[in-house]
Amino acid sequence: MNDLKNQVVIVTGGAAGIGAALTTVLTQRGASVVAVDINEEAGNKIAASNPDQIVFLKGDVSSESTAEKAVKLAVSKFGKLTGLVNNAHASRQKLLMELTQEDWSLSFGTGFNATLYFMKAAYPELAKSGGSIVNFGSGAALLGLEQQASYAAAKEAIRGLSRVAANEWAQDDIRVNVVSPKALTEGVEKWKDSHPEQYEHSASQVPLQRFGDPQKDIAPVVAFLLSEDSRYITGQTLMADGGSIKLR
Repeated sequence: MNDLKNQVVIVTGGAAGIGAALTTVLTQRGASVVAVDINEEAGNKIAASNPDQIVFLKGDVSSESTAEKAVKLAVSKFGKLTGLVNNAHASRQKLLMELTQEDWSLSFGTGFNATLYFMKAAYPELAKSGGSIVNFGSGAALLGLEQQASYAAAKEAIRGLSRVAANEWAQDDIRVNVVSPKALTEGVEKWKDSHPEQYEHSASQVPLQRFGDPQKDIAPVVAFLLSEDSRYITGQTLMADGGSIKLR
């Protein structure tokens, strides 16, 4: 199990869904976490579950000031910042020709822009002793799934940004990687309950025959990329998707 003792990590969207799983697993492995989320109720709940290791920051990740506040909070509360996980991303599913400027702004604001803002804000602290950044990609982007244009475009932009940062920031011993998950999130759970046949068909297309569990299958991959066990890995996209997509 990857040891994250003495690590301090910012997790965007860290109060619910995959983000909550990330916050939970990272703290179980010894890290302290600044969970940034717009959901105040969920944020207060997860912080109360482990007040010694989790602090909650309510904020809109598409605002650059939220990223700056998160870094300052990490340093003031825990003394440093060693890792960043850019998990938050909101988008709307629509056909390409039906997407409005507002739809594009939502996806790029909460996805690409937020990732960029948090990376830039975290850089000075991560450069002090070397650190790790984990951004999130998507199989929907790699496959070009229908009705996912704004989401797919932002996710692929994040992968491009991550590769450049991996090269530029290697001299600072900062590693930047991407995880692309196929997870049984709350949203997928609802879809599974309402459309069981569609879910079973989709799951059957996965070589491992199931969607990933956020805590058992996705969060440990992120923990690995934050740990010293992955100290020689940067600029990579790791597919935590049961074998659905095999990158070349």
